[in-house]
Amino acid sequence: QVQLVESGGGLEQAGGSLRLSCAASGRTFMSYVMGWFRQAPGKEREFVAVISGGGGSTFYRDSAKGRFTISRDNAKNTAYLQMNSLKPEDTAVYYCAAGRRWTATMESDYDYWGQGTQVTVSS
Repeated sequence: QVQLVESGGGLEQAGGSLRLSCAASGRTFMSYVMGWFRQAPGKEREFVAVISGGGGSTFYRDSAKGRFTISRDNAKNTAYLQMNSLKPEDTAVYYCAAGRRWTATMESDYDYWGQGTQVTVSS
């Protein structure tokens, strides 16, 4: 079992930055691919970024490329999502998730989910 707890969300102006954290329980953190998803009001949850277990490989949705950076610190059992140049359309609840398959971009690819953290970007 893996428990995930997100933090770092909040209200930010367009053009600003936020860093989300995802703290994981358990001793097998490095064996999991970590992903970030988001769900805007009235929309389905969508993939944002994923990072391999060792942290050496990453993959992003097109709208996140060049603005968001996913990373992880396996010694701290924590994954991060650094979000820069925020836009109002980034407003959503952001979720982290743990899975086993690299380049996993679908919700069904992930086994464990956090409760989410709200990110609101004002124009």
